[in-house]
Amino acid sequence: MSRCDSIIPSGRAPSQRLGHPEPSNHPHCHPERSNAESRDLASDVARFPFAARSLDAACPEEPEWARDDKVNHRSSTVNPAAFTLIELLVVIAVIALLMAILIPALQRARKQARAVVCRSNLRQWAMTLAAYTQDYEGRLPSDTHGWVALWLLRGTFIGAMDPNANHGALHGFHTRAIALCPMAARPRPPDPNRGGFNITVMTPTMLWRITGENGTSTAAWQILTPEPRFLGSYGYNTALFTGFRTEARGNYEIRDLNTFTLREHASIPVLLDSIDPWPNLRLADSTRPNNWSEGGDRLNAFVMKRHARETNAMFLDWSVRSVGLKEIWTLKWASDFDRANPWTKAGGVQPDDWPYWLRDCKDY
Repeated sequence: MSRCDSIIPSGRAPSQRLGHPEPSNHPHCHPERSNAESRDLASDVARFPFAARSLDAACPEEPEWARDDKVNHRSSTVNPAAFTLIELLVVIAVIALLMAILIPALQRARKQARAVVCRSNLRQWAMTLAAYTQDYEGRLPSDTHGWVALWLLRGTFIGAMDPNANHGALHGFHTRAIALCPMAARPRPPDPNRGGFNITVMTPTMLWRITGENGTSTAAWQILTPEPRFLGSYGYNTALFTGFRTEARGNYEIRDLNTFTLREHASIPVLLDSIDPWPNLRLADSTRPNNWSEGGDRLNAFVMKRHARETNAMFLDWSVRSVGLKEIWTLKWASDFDRANPWTKAGGVQPDDWPYWLRDCKDY
């Protein structure tokens, strides 16, 4: 008789836990039994549950491999290294806070970088036009309306299709790479309500019609015909191409202009950010309502918040600097331009005279 069988007469039942048979290396605890004996054993266990617990204590300990399996099972159900929901929400909140702080700073840095590129373009224009005036003894191409300067902006002679035209008479350089400010590098979407231009230019042999569309503070102007299409973001001082007057008196005066003889070169603008390649230099109407928008006709074509409260400009001394938006009315645009006009402090402008989007700009 085995040790486990000797327990039954004394009221103790052998242990046989369902689903967990004892290892086969302990045959003395669980000898082979018939089906009848197994049923009797099960009934004894049901009547004497304390006997099973006692037998467990009497039987050999559970093998080490079985204990390891139980430990691994318990450790797999709870991962102490996992994130809780609160920890995950805290991390997301911190990331969102950092993005809210950094994104505006990155946007300002991006705009400043574009303004630097814009000024770099104007410096290249300065070197180009300085070389041009040196070659032509201080003279720029001229006509009655100043439209001839468009040939300098475009860098391609408008009458290039004319076989009798002198293609090198007014230029000798390419300008497409420096014609666009990065803040306005694409044309605006088609809008029939916005203005465009349609002019006729006379060459020695032919008449040429130029058509195009004005831009905005964030869109380039474009010349549609003659082809190829050309985009630009800058406008020039037309007085430098019309005898340095807002309204030229005669062709002789126009052709005789020598930029070397002009005074205050550092105050004479040549090229600026603009929605129009050749803005009219007449002053904005002083009775205009105070809600006029950015960029407009006349001198207002240069007034826009493309670079916040300033715009970029190149002057006749070939320097490049930022110009305050209200400072534009104080520059020396022409010999007959009133620099103490009604839109300056000397002319008596009042804060309420300005549109709302210009009132926080510096006064001049």
